[in-house]
Amino acid sequence: MNDAFDDPSALANAAADAVRTGAGIDGLDLALVLGSGWSAAADDLGEQLHSFDLGELPGFSKPVVAGHGGQLRIVRTPAGKVAGVFTGRTHFYEGRGAEPVVHGVRTAAAAGARTLVLTNGCGSLNADWGPGTPVLISDHINLTGATPLRGATFVDLTAAYAPRLRELAREVDPGLPDGVYVQFRGPQYETPAEVAMAATIGGDLVGMSTALETIAAREAGLEVLGISLVTNLAAGISPEPLDHAEVIEAGNAAAPKLRALLRGLAEKL
Repeated sequence: MNDAFDDPSALANAAADAVRTGAGIDGLDLALVLGSGWSAAADDLGEQLHSFDLGELPGFSKPVVAGHGGQLRIVRTPAGKVAGVFTGRTHFYEGRGAEPVVHGVRTAAAAGARTLVLTNGCGSLNADWGPGTPVLISDHINLTGATPLRGATFVDLTAAYAPRLRELAREVDPGLPDGVYVQFRGPQYETPAEVAMAATIGGDLVGMSTALETIAAREAGLEVLGISLVTNLAAGISPEPLDHAEVIEAGNAAAPKLRALLRGLAEKL
């Protein structure tokens, strides 16, 4: 266990206090976590009030993955809400434990946020959902073997990804499909056999983030909207070897679409 996270709630409260004080705000209304390929969309979410380097806030570390930013931006959305926009995240495969992975979510909740938008880059098991396709997450399967919860903490995940928020997203883009996201531990990409297993147990998308954050968000009472950007067809679906450069390239190509989607959401949330 990471000693800094002996008391995750206290650390989240300390980070939330630093955010409120540093940004000169009473608190957050909502938060967004921008995953692989999504960071460029941060520019259209509203008027920036303040920006922090993640590494300067209690409990946070600088992201280590190419294609991720390293900031928490505080913005006022077109709807007049104050949003915290994380342009990077800690991944479980970094070996720091589950608590650092969900620290951003818990900090947002401690700062008052009630709505959370989680985004990621993922592999698609559906050949019709090629690179550049945004997909709403309807449910997840957690194959990491980990949880951010401790002890007898029983959290209902029946509607982990709020149907109400998915309907709002479809008001922005009626053509958005939805699917089940399967989180693997990583950092290696999934084998074709693992992808086939994911499909057999009900998965449509595979990746290395999001599920643990959603669990922590639901524990904190946040409504969650999950959106995956398909950056590649999964192993065994794609005839080509998988490469992280492909993930970044797909995000860059899809940037105008993602910016329009998140800007439309910011007007409604």
